[in-house]
Amino acid sequence: MRAIAISDFGAAPELVEAPEPEPQPGELLVRLRAAAYNPVDAKIAAGAMKHRMQPRFPFIMGQDGAGVVTAVGAEVSGFRPGDEVYGRFSDPARGLGSYAEYGVVAQDGPVARMPKGMIPEQAAAVPTACATARTLVEAARLDEGHTVLVVGATGGVGQAVIQLAALAGARVIATAAPADADLVRGLGAAETADHTTGRLADQVLAAHPDGIDAVLDLVTPAGATKPVEELLRPGGVICSIVHALDLDALAARELRGVNVVNQVTAQTLAELADLIDAGRLKVRVQAQVPLDQAPATLSRLAAGHARGKTVFTM
Repeated sequence: MRAIAISDFGAAPELVEAPEPEPQPGELLVRLRAAAYNPVDAKIAAGAMKHRMQPRFPFIMGQDGAGVVTAVGAEVSGFRPGDEVYGRFSDPARGLGSYAEYGVVAQDGPVARMPKGMIPEQAAAVPTACATARTLVEAARLDEGHTVLVVGATGGVGQAVIQLAALAGARVIATAAPADADLVRGLGAAETADHTTGRLADQVLAAHPDGIDAVLDLVTPAGATKPVEELLRPGGVICSIVHALDLDALAARELRGVNVVNQVTAQTLAELADLIDAGRLKVRVQAQVPLDQAPATLSRLAAGHARGKTVFTM
């Protein structure tokens, strides 16, 4: 099968021919039709997590994907060949990931039936981004009447955060350049703040001089979060997906901080599918790229500035 793999941490991704995996007991073999890029994929490949992840090389990149079950291992009862599924197809110990024509996943792992009416190219974009967004909104305990700033709002996670926060009843302020203002407002943002000009905190305080209730930060690194922390009222909350927060220092200022740890589960995927089926959550695919063009695309994606998800098609 064709796959995008690295030969070692830090090596350039390459299109390779790899053996088709065989499903072990309790596993599904899935003919993948699409796999989504997540920034964490590049971090893993660079070795940023090698202290807790020792994959087998060559290592096929990627986690999120969608496709059709083609075979099942012994003891599988919940799925059968022909089922359309989506989820996370990553087994570093076997060198397997989702940037490939076939993937494996445990039937009791992070896999669920695809949302009705979704094509694989859309479904592949859901698992990590939307599950992370849901975890952020739940960690912030957003409710009707809360005002929340979403920092990093135009990427795949940010777009889902806007929608889920608005569904929770919050008033959403989304960071966006002028060219992206209509995009984020269409997803449910009530206000925008242009992070490309001026000081972001000053813009927010000009509209909300008494402060806001929550900040959901997807991009700010450690040591640089103080300006948005200062937007919060006493008792407010800031959540970070890049683990940038000093929780003790926040608590000393009567603020709650959460360095979010995301877990994608079958239940989460099923619940996200229900939201998508009901038309309450939309996923924007920015680009569909054939698998053989993935290596060049990955180098461009490392520069950031996403306005949606990039999906590799098989």
